[in-house]
Amino acid sequence: MSGCRFGVERERWELPFLAEAEELAGLRRVIRLHLELWGLSSTIYAAQICVTELTSNVIKHVGAGTSACLTVSMNGGCLRIEVSDSGGHRLPTLTRAAGLDEQGRGMQLVEEVAARWGVIVRGTSKTTWCELATGLQSGDGHVAADEQVAKAEALLGLCGLGERRESAHLKPMSVKEAAEVATGLIADLLLWLRAHGCDADEALDRAQVLFEVESEAEGAA
Repeated sequence: MSGCRFGVERERWELPFLAEAEELAGLRRVIRLHLELWGLSSTIYAAQICVTELTSNVIKHVGAGTSACLTVSMNGGCLRIEVSDSGGHRLPTLTRAAGLDEQGRGMQLVEEVAARWGVIVRGTSKTTWCELATGLQSGDGHVAADEQVAKAEALLGLCGLGERRESAHLKPMSVKEAAEVATGLIADLLLWLRAHGCDADEALDRAQVLFEVESEAEGAA
C-alpha cells in the first residue's frame, strides 16, 4: 500500500519435517495460519498448492520419510517458499501432462500459480523454491488499501505514534508498536464518550458490529 507508515513484520521462518503423505495436511494448515498472520490471505490457496507439490515431489523422487525443511520468507514483494531435502541428485523437472493424465502435473501446477521457480543444488542436498506475487511493493507492506484503513493510519499519525519523528534513519514503526498506540487511542475515545454522557459500552458494541459487517463484506469481495 502506497504511503503506509507501518511495516508488517514478516520474519523468515523454517519448519523441519519428514516428507510423508501424512504430513501434507499439517503443512497446508501451517502455511495458512502463517499467511493469515502476515495479512496475505489472498496467497493462501496458491501457497498451499506449492507446498503440497514441492513436498510430494520429494516423496516421489527422493523417498518417503526423507528429512526436509520448509522455509517461508519475503523476497521484495513476493512470497518465497522453499523445500529443502538431501536428494541433490534428483532434480525436479517440468513435464506437460496430457489429457486426464494425473502423473507429472506437480511442477506444472507450481509453474501455473507461481511467478517463478527454480532449484538450488548444494553438494548432495537441494532446495526447490518458488515465488508468489502478493501485490505488495515491499516485504513489509500490507495489502488493504481501503479508505477506512487509510483514515485510521492518518489518525494514528496525528496522535504522534509515541512521539516518534519521521526520519530516514528510523525504520517504519512496526504493526506491533502501532497496535499499542491504537489500543491506547481506543481507550481514550471510550473515556471521551463517557465524559460527554455517552454509553461507552454501547458504542463499543456498535463498533464491533460495524467491524464484523465490514469484515464479511471484504471476505465476500
